[in-house]
Amino acid sequence: MVKLAILARLEAKPGKEQDVADFLKGALPLAMEEAGTISWFALQIGPSTFGIFDTFETQEGREAHLGGEIAKALMANAPDLLVADPVLEMVDLLAVK
Repeated sequence: MVKLAILARLEAKPGKEQDVADFLKGALPLAMEEAGTISWFALQIGPSTFGIFDTFETQEGREAHLGGEIAKALMANAPDLLVADPVLEMVDLLAVK
């Protein structure tokens, strides 16, 4: 049962909005390889605000994702793409369809 999630908010530097969008789109194959990540969404919330929402059945799956290739690539590119480090929120899901 899916019961855990991560909500990450990303704020692109001025002029880097398309680069952030492209980075997120390009991360999909990495997310597909993560056995513990049940669903993974890359989203654009506003002109320069982006997000990642992913779901997990176990804490181990969530931790594996946090230490995985997407997180490593994001943090390696953050100084160039983002105004600040991503804001991560650990979420407990109350109801899922």
